[in-house]
Parts: sequence; structure tokens; C-alpha cells
Amino acid sequence: MSETPVLRTPITRRQALTWLGLGAAAATLAACAPTGSGAAPGTALSTGSAAKPTDFAFASWSLTEEASAPAIKELLAGFESKDSISIKQTSFPYNEYFNQLMLQVRGGQFTGAAHVDVAWLASLAALGKLADVSAFTKGRGYTDSALEAAQYQGVQYAFPWTIGAIGLVTNSEILGKAGIDANAFPTSIDDFEAALLKLKGLGNGLIPYAASTKAAQLKDILIWMQTFGSTLVKDGTVTIGDDASIEAVTWYKSLYDQGLIAADVDRFDARSLFAQGRTAIYDDAPVGRSSVLKDSPDASLADKLVPVSRPVLKSGDTPRALVWGGAIAVITGAGSETAAEFGQWATSDLDTVLADYANRGLPPVTTEALASDAVTSDAFGSLFSERITATATTNPFWQYPQYAQIESTIAEKVQAVLVGSATPADAMKAAGEAAQKLIA
Repeated sequence: MSETPVLRTPITRRQALTWLGLGAAAATLAACAPTGSGAAPGTALSTGSAAKPTDFAFASWSLTEEASAPAIKELLAGFESKDSISIKQTSFPYNEYFNQLMLQVRGGQFTGAAHVDVAWLASLAALGKLADVSAFTKGRGYTDSALEAAQYQGVQYAFPWTIGAIGLVTNSEILGKAGIDANAFPTSIDDFEAALLKLKGLGNGLIPYAASTKAAQLKDILIWMQTFGSTLVKDGTVTIGDDASIEAVTWYKSLYDQGLIAADVDRFDARSLFAQGRTAIYDDAPVGRSSVLKDSPDASLADKLVPVSRPVLKSGDTPRALVWGGAIAVITGAGSETAAEFGQWATSDLDTVLADYANRGLPPVTTEALASDAVTSDAFGSLFSERITATATTNPFWQYPQYAQIESTIAEKVQAVLVGSATPADAMKAAGEAAQKLIA
């Protein structure tokens, strides 16, 4: 199957502005999934199958994050009180969470509800322990695009919780000091680099762009490879190692050498730098807003947050952005029926969803919640949707259960380039060959 549609299917401006804009992109995640027998069919849970609510376990990386943990704990406490049950909390930091969750699910050490990135569904489904929760999603008002984003091989393996994108977020005040208008942000790669040089000129140790440079988050380079014209995958063949991917990594290395990006930065480091006013630009999903505002000494930072479209290589190109989404999956076993009821409640009960939106500002997934005043009046959210979500596409590696290994392999090769132990051409050739072996 050609992967070109995965990379190029746009979303209409109207869809984006109403936070419903990931239908085309999310659909490609399901449509381009492998059709083989890699994933065992999920056990279908039926509503009302539990005689009475039971205790269950809930896992989330957000429980380790100072900004998000209170909101998640409030949500869990609300359900515990409603059903007079107890929810066991399990958590790991984000960069460790996926591997730990896979190990525990594979070993039968975890059952219940798990907060997951939609990118992980292929890998988790391959273990054969995810429940089919379609009976719980019917008639709950989820948008079609949200449901599709939480499916794999046509099976509803999770409840969509929030669907959005990852793109560039700026501090308009810092940009202004360098003579850059956040609402007339550079649209070309060359002008973007020139803007970063202006920001560096402000001095005081400012990092112009807190781009990801730690291996754990260097998968962000993939969106820049796409910006430079690489398809990443085409007709089942990994294309990394092509001229576009080499050019992208060569450019990224030049930013590193000029001090326009910094060493040892991941998403969480970038949020901290941004919150402290030590960087002007970083990559994030809307979820990051609550973290940077909570950690910032600047009480007016919320008014300075401006999402911007990623610059393009040449005029007429579509700005690139990556679909990002969170979901609640149910791992079959003890407490799974009540865990499914929790997943339904947390993601589709209007009062619950809007309370969570007030706490974390994450785009909801039901038509009713999306049409609420709380969402439609959010200026940052509307701009993020218009400038970033509108052109977001899925990562074509998500369709492969080995996607995490693929991204890690690529990240290690890019990091070798950054530290000067490999050339972009050699590193990308090796990355492409290693990735191809993982999907063959």
C-alpha cells in the first residue's frame, strides 16, 4: 500500500476550527494498518456485563507529572466515589511508560484501564490482550475521526480521550524583542533560521528553539524530514536515507552547531525552558500548555503563548504537523468491565469532560463537548487548531507493531550526527536499512 496519502491528506480549515479536524489523518492510521494476523482479535466487552462495579487498576504517565497529576487524581476520585470502588494507580515517566506498560501487559501483571498514546495501539494490540470496547462507544457522541484514531485493524481497541497535534509554540514577547511578529511568523526554512539567529542575538543564554535532541524524543526529527520532502515510508519501503532526509538532518546539525538548538533536550526539558523564559520556541501538543503555565513565574505567560505553523521548504508546500492523541485502552482481566465503564465515563460524560478540559485544556472528542462555550471560546485552542491541527498527518511508522524500535533506531543515528560521530549521509543510510529490517 502506498503511504503517500498518509503524509499528504489535509484537513479542512472548518474542521480544524471546530476541533473535529483529524478525520482524514486519523482514518489513515486504521486504513493503512497491516491486514495480516499480527494482532489477535480483542475480547469484546459488553455493557452491563459486570454484576456490580469492581476495583480495577489505572495506569498513566500523567500521574508522574506535577501539572497533570492533580487533574487525573481528581478524575479517578470522582469515579471511585460514584461507584464506591477503589482504583489502583500505576505510573511511569513518559519516556519509560510505553516499555514498562508493554512488559506488564505481556507478563500478565497489569489489567484494567491504561492511558495510551494512539501511536501505541498496533504494538499493544499485537499482544492480544486489549479489549474491544465498541459496545461502550456506541451512541456516546464521539466524532468519527476520534473513534478511528483509537482503532487498529478496524477494532475499537480504546476510548479516544483527546485528539490533537504537535506543532510549534512560541512566546510572542520574546519574539517581539528580536523584531519577530508571532502572527507573521517566518514561513520558509531560510527565514526561520534567520529568525533563530536574531533570537540568539538577544543573549542572556537564551536558546532560540528548544528542539528535541535527546534520543528519547528525537523522533521529532521525522516531521522535519517530511518538511524537507521525505515520505519516510512508501509502498512498504523505508525511504529514510533519501536526499530529503539527509538534507533535513544536515540542517538540524547546522542549527546545533550554531547554538540555535541545545544539547540534551527532550519535551519535558523544553517545557521547563519555555516556562522559565529561557527559550522562545518549542514543539508540543496542547497538553503542554497547563505544564508551562503552572511552572512559569510569569503570571501573564498565557497571553503570550502563540501557536505557529511550521515553516516549509518552498513556497506552496503544506506546513507539517504530527497527529497526537491520547486514549484509554482496557486490558482484559480482573476489573476490565468496570475499567471499560470508567473509560466511557471519563471520555464522553459531558460534565466530566468539561471539568477535565478546564483543568488540562486538552481538546475533547465528543460533538457535544466540542460545541461547548468552554472549547469554542478558547483563543489558544482555536489558533492551534487553525495553524497546526489543520495540516496534521499521522506518522506512517505507527502502522507497524515495531514502530517504537524503528523510531529509537532512527533517533540514535540522528544523535550520532549531532555529536559528530557520523555524517548525515552515512547515518541516514544506516537508519533506513535498520528500520527496513524491522518492518520486513
